[in-house]
Amino acid sequence: MNMKPINTQIFVSPQIHPQDLAEIAQQGFRSIICNRPDGEGADQPTFEEIEAAAKKFDLEIRYLPIVAGKVRDEDATDFGALMETLPKPVLAYCRTGTRSATLWSLSQAEKQPLADILSQTKAAGYDMAGVVRRIANGGRTPTETAEDARYDVVIVGGGAAGISVASSLLARKTDLNIAIIDPADVHYYQPGWTMVGGGIFNAADTAKTMGSLIPKGVHWLKSAVAAFEPKDNAVILDGCRVVKYGRLVVCPGLKLDWHRVEGLVETLGKNGVTSNYRYDLAPYTWQLVQEMQGGRALFTQPPMPIKCAGAPQKAMYLSADHWTRTGSLGNIDIQFMNAGGVLFGVKDYVPALMEYVERYGIDLNFFHNLISIDGPAKKAVFEVKEPDKDIRRMEVDFDMIHVTPPQTAPDFIRVSPLADPAGWVDVDQSTLRHTTYDNIWSLGDVMNAPNAKTAAAARKQAPVVAQNIVSDIRGHSATAQYDGYGSCPLTVERGKIVLAEFGYGGTLLPSFPRWLVDGTRPTRAAWLLKERILPPIYWRAMLRGKEWLAKPEKISAS
Repeated sequence: MNMKPINTQIFVSPQIHPQDLAEIAQQGFRSIICNRPDGEGADQPTFEEIEAAAKKFDLEIRYLPIVAGKVRDEDATDFGALMETLPKPVLAYCRTGTRSATLWSLSQAEKQPLADILSQTKAAGYDMAGVVRRIANGGRTPTETAEDARYDVVIVGGGAAGISVASSLLARKTDLNIAIIDPADVHYYQPGWTMVGGGIFNAADTAKTMGSLIPKGVHWLKSAVAAFEPKDNAVILDGCRVVKYGRLVVCPGLKLDWHRVEGLVETLGKNGVTSNYRYDLAPYTWQLVQEMQGGRALFTQPPMPIKCAGAPQKAMYLSADHWTRTGSLGNIDIQFMNAGGVLFGVKDYVPALMEYVERYGIDLNFFHNLISIDGPAKKAVFEVKEPDKDIRRMEVDFDMIHVTPPQTAPDFIRVSPLADPAGWVDVDQSTLRHTTYDNIWSLGDVMNAPNAKTAAAARKQAPVVAQNIVSDIRGHSATAQYDGYGSCPLTVERGKIVLAEFGYGGTLLPSFPRWLVDGTRPTRAAWLLKERILPPIYWRAMLRGKEWLAKPEKISAS
């Protein structure tokens, strides 16, 4: 038997036989639903045979036969009613298990988010792409037209990557009919939150209304994406609206998975627990830093990949600098709790960072991953996975803790046909075109190219994607390539930054002559770039399609 769990309440399987019932009962099942009509196959036992065997083991059993490929709306309703009343766990079966998985998916449409339904069925080995519109429509067959809107280019995500690529596209081809799909009202300059947490920027200066930034002429669809149907060139929105496209750009960012750390959500913003990864919490970071006169301060970093790998350290260095200036550093025990095994992934920048680690008296704790937190008790628990050692857990007291949350691709991406096995959008790392669907591109934090997930990376990627889409529209092959560029301005003290700029494989890719900015050393010039120059470049250039220091690199002829 091949019984696959969708969750603890429902398992599905291919055809079962009377002799299987003893094992089914032994494994703890209390109910069975048959979704295969009698007589569908020559070697198929009848429902009465299965029912008679089930009764010997006191198993509840129901017959809800479904003709292959013809799951009706009322069938899903009936299946949902059985799931409400039958004792759990339930085993549902048909010829392959697909009809049963489909019935369960449709029955849960108004009870669970679409991404959760798709995730559970996918984990069980069943692809629900064929009924995704019905699930999005509350489990009912849509009666509206199969197409609510159509655009030349549809962009999923209105963050730094999405707005930039829209502007870069229009700069190259002004007559494109473009839509951006994003439900958010506010657009944030997220690189500024480190500076908010360090008392340098005001939080309000890092936010603008989404409507004020959408390029003129671009349609803004203020909705969430429910699913993708790339074979039909369609994006399904919440409410089952269908948007068709000629070309698709996927850049919704990533998901900050706060819930993966037990107890974290309940204590964020109080009890000394903060994070610069949230707009409303960055000011609390600065408040805690100012108030702290002594005790232990923890700064955590989860496993990669994460948005801006240097951000956990930036918060730590700026905090330590403030404590140095106020004379309280000697009373504060600073601990860097890093799930990884190195301070920074590009070795050329490590010596300069280590000088500050030593200056501030920071203890480095590698292979320490935060798994739970008790805010009122001010205790954090870390899982320690050191090489060649047994995994252990360690509890650490704190007075202040800056948490970097675990990060994943958004749920609707992870369960989509666009995702690689790890859940990220699968692209060619040079052209940023999808590896399977040739009219889809991706950029920003959500795609799987092995580059740093930073706004600076998106600034370089947007022109590449725009150039290659326009080339495709004109019937040409890709003409621009992305070299993996990413930048991480490491704020090691107030007034100085180690400007890390690198590409694929850790290759250094400095934007300025070494005499102006030596990226491997802390400089005031790099600080001025971060504090004074980069914010206006972001708002006035990058988001408006002005590609200063970001012209796409041409693909060289072989």
